[in-house]
Amino acid sequence: MDESGGSGQPRSGTDEATERHGEQRTSSAPAAGATRSGPERPEHPTGPTPPTAAPGTSEAAPSPDRPHDPTDSARGAATHSDPSTGAEDGAEVPGASPDQAEAPAGSGSPDEAGPSAQDATHGPSDGAHPHPEPEHPRTLAHSGTATGTGTGKAQPPRRGREPGGGLLMGRPFGVPVYVAPSWFLVAALITWVFGGQLDRVLPELGALRYLVSLFFAVAFYASVLVHELAHTVAALRFKLPVRRIQLQFFGGVSEIEKEAETPGREFVLSFVGPLLSLVLSGLFYLAMLAVEPGTVPGVLLAGLMISNLIVAAFNLLPGLPLDGGRMLRAVVWKITGRPMSGTIAAAWVGRALAVSVLIGLPLLTQSGALGATQDHVGGMDTVTDALLAAILAAIIWTGAGNSLRMARLREHLPELRARSLTRRAVPVETSTPLSEALRRANEAGARALVVVDADGEPLSLVREAAIVGVPEHRRPWVAVSGLAQDLTDGMRVSAELAGEALLDTLRATPATEYLVVEDSGEIYGVLSAADVERAFVKAMARPS
Repeated sequence: MDESGGSGQPRSGTDEATERHGEQRTSSAPAAGATRSGPERPEHPTGPTPPTAAPGTSEAAPSPDRPHDPTDSARGAATHSDPSTGAEDGAEVPGASPDQAEAPAGSGSPDEAGPSAQDATHGPSDGAHPHPEPEHPRTLAHSGTATGTGTGKAQPPRRGREPGGGLLMGRPFGVPVYVAPSWFLVAALITWVFGGQLDRVLPELGALRYLVSLFFAVAFYASVLVHELAHTVAALRFKLPVRRIQLQFFGGVSEIEKEAETPGREFVLSFVGPLLSLVLSGLFYLAMLAVEPGTVPGVLLAGLMISNLIVAAFNLLPGLPLDGGRMLRAVVWKITGRPMSGTIAAAWVGRALAVSVLIGLPLLTQSGALGATQDHVGGMDTVTDALLAAILAAIIWTGAGNSLRMARLREHLPELRARSLTRRAVPVETSTPLSEALRRANEAGARALVVVDADGEPLSLVREAAIVGVPEHRRPWVAVSGLAQDLTDGMRVSAELAGEALLDTLRATPATEYLVVEDSGEIYGVLSAADVERAFVKAMARPS
C-alpha cells in the first residue's frame, strides 16, 4: 500500500512541550473569536458489522493519531463470502474511528502574525461555496481527541498493511493466498475422520493411515485453491481487482473488491468455480481408473473425486452466498434490470436454504439417504451431524444477510460526495503560530488549516490529531509547519468525486485529511477521512 505523504516539517520553538508528555489535558472555553464553525460533522459511527462468514480475519481499530485507510476497517462487512469455496465480492467501505473528545482552544496571539482571516482567499467561504452550517457549532480547536504525545510534532505517516488473514503461501497471478489458522483445525479433523475410514478399508496401514489422511486433507484444499483461482482469473479477466484468497475452516474465499458490471459477467464469474471443481472430479475419476482399486492411490483418488463433486454440487445450490446464489442473482438481474432485485431474491432463497440444511441434513443422515446404515448411526454421529448442520446453516444465513447489506451499501454509495463532506479551510503561512491560526479559523468559521507558501500555493495540511496534542500554553510558540503533513498528489482530491470513485481515491493514498480542489485548481477545503466514515454509516442507517 502506498505511503500516505511525508513526515511533518520541523516545528519551531523549543522542546519544552515534552515536559507535558502524558499529562492529563482538560477542555477550556473557545476563544473569543470562535463564534462560527464549519460544515456539519457526521454522527459518530459504530462501524459496519464484519462478516462472520469469513473466519480468521481481523482488522485492528485505527488510531486517530495516524493516517489510515478510511476504507479498511470495514472491509468484509459488505462482502460476499462462500462457506465452501465461493467467490467474495466486496466493496471497500469506510470503517469506524474512535470518538473524538474536545480539546483546548488556542490562547494568546504573538506579535508576529500573518494575513488575517478576512484576507484568506484560498479556502471556501460563505459566499464562495455552499458549505452546510452545523446544528451544533464547534470550533477547530474543539474538534479533536487529545491523543497526541504532547510534543506537538506531526507523526510521520505509516505504510498501510497488506491484508492479512493467516499464513501467506504465495501470490499466483499477483494475488496473495493466505491459510487461516482455522484451516489447521479442519485439517486435523479431516485427518482424524478420513483416518478412521481408512482403518476399515485398508487396515494393514496401521498408524500410517493418518499420514495418508493428512495428505488427503492437503490435496483436498489444493483443489479448493484451484476453485478459488478460477474465480480470481475470471475476475482479473473482467478487470476486477482481487484483494486476496483465503483458505479457511469451511473452504475458501476469493475477495473480489468490485461488482461485475453486467449480469452476464456476474454469471460467468460465479460459474467458473463449480465448473473447475467438476473438471477436477472428472480428472480424479479418470486417474482412479488407471490404478488398482483397494490401494492407497485408489482410495485417495476416489476420495478426491467425491469431495470435489460435493463441493461443486453444494456451491451450485441457488442461494446466496453460494456460487449458485450469485448465478440466480445474475439471472434475476438480467430479467428485472435491477441488481438489487437479484440480490433480494437470491438472499431469501439462501436463508430458506439455511433452514433446509439445519433441518434436512440430520434427517437425511438418520434415514440412511447419505449412505450410512442404521447400524452405523450412533448417538455421537447424530450429535456431530446436527452440529455440522447448525454451523453450515449459520454461515449460509449470515452470508445471505451480508449480501443484502452489500446491496444496500452500493445503493447508498452515490450519497458520499466529497463536496458535501468537505470542511471549510483557512490558508496560513508556514511560520504562523498555532494560536493565531486557530483564531483565524474560528473567526472564519473554518475547521481545517492549509499551509501555503508566499504565492498561496498549498504545501501541507495541519493534522487535527497533531493540533490537540499541543498544550494550550505552548500554542503561541508552535508554528503550524511543525504540525503539518506534506501534500502528495494522492492527497489532492477533486470536489466532484462521489461514491465508489471517492472511496477508491482515498484507499489509494491512506491519510487522515485530504485537500479538496476544484477543477480549476482552486482550494475548496479539507476532507477528513473520519467524516467520510461517519457519513457512510449514517447513509447505511437509512432504509433502502
